[in-house]
Amino acid sequence: QVQFMESGGGFVQPGGSLRLSCAASGSIASILVMGWYRQAPGKQREPVATITSGGRTSYVDSVKGRFTISRDNAKNTVYLQMNSLKPEDTAVYYCTDAIARGVWGQGTQVTVST
Repeated sequence: QVQFMESGGGFVQPGGSLRLSCAASGSIASILVMGWYRQAPGKQREPVATITSGGRTSYVDSVKGRFTISRDNAKNTVYLQMNSLKPEDTAVYYCTDAIARGVWGQGTQVTVST
């Protein structure tokens, strides 16, 4: 079973940028849809962005135009470029197989604050 390890989170001021990485323990080439999710304190985990094996992407409305998801099957890695960050983007970010959603990593904390 493929495991996922997220990295790249941190503390950033509003308007700043971060690039998250999700390294898989095995091949992601056969995973049809990979996704990034986030969970803010006191809230349920929510989808942020997905990408198909063919490169088709989708985003939750609140991040459209600011976040970009990409995948590198050769490196078994999925990325989330986050620009123009807002305090409401503060959360723990996770990546996983967006269809199975059976395996979750530790996540990476993103904090947007002054």
